[in-house]
Amino acid sequence: MDNSQEFNLRQWLRSTPGQVFLMFLAIAAVFLITEHTAHVLGVLPYALLLLCPLLHLFMHSGHDDHAGHSPQNQRDSGSDNTQGHVH
Repeated sequence: MDNSQEFNLRQWLRSTPGQVFLMFLAIAAVFLITEHTAHVLGVLPYALLLLCPLLHLFMHSGHDDHAGHSPQNQRDSGSDNTQGHVH
């Protein structure tokens, strides 16, 4: 017996069981969105606060380890760095 039939997702989704499955997924998505919107919106301010340190770490990764702030560079310039942290 030769079972050389390949599974074709596109054909299966257009069949009756595939259509029932898609409708089930759509109904489940609507219920998830309507029931959990309040939870997601309630956590959003805290998520933004938690993202601040991560953004700080990732955004400052391109500073080349602050190579221009070494003591040798301060001696060569003849003055101490009174302006603070300058980019």
